[in-house]
Amino acid sequence: MKTILLSITLLASTFAFAGKTYQVTGTVVEITDSKIIVDKKGEKFEIEKTAQAKITGDVKKGGKVTVYYSMTTSEIEAKK
Repeated sequence: MKTILLSITLLASTFAFAGKTYQVTGTVVEITDSKIIVDKKGEKFEIEKTAQAKITGDVKKGGKVTVYYSMTTSEIEAKK
């Protein structure tokens, strides 16, 4: 099955992100304007999809994809 490349960032950004990137390859469970859910051997990965995400090929439910993404923080709370 053809692998489709899909660039994903977790939060929209106007500047280049220099952090570590990750990837997951699996079957598309769901794709919307705001997220993609990929099943990798029974483990589901739900990743936020931004409008800036580069999509190559025909990404659809049931298709195989590789998603490239990075993780960013939205909040950090100190615990006692």
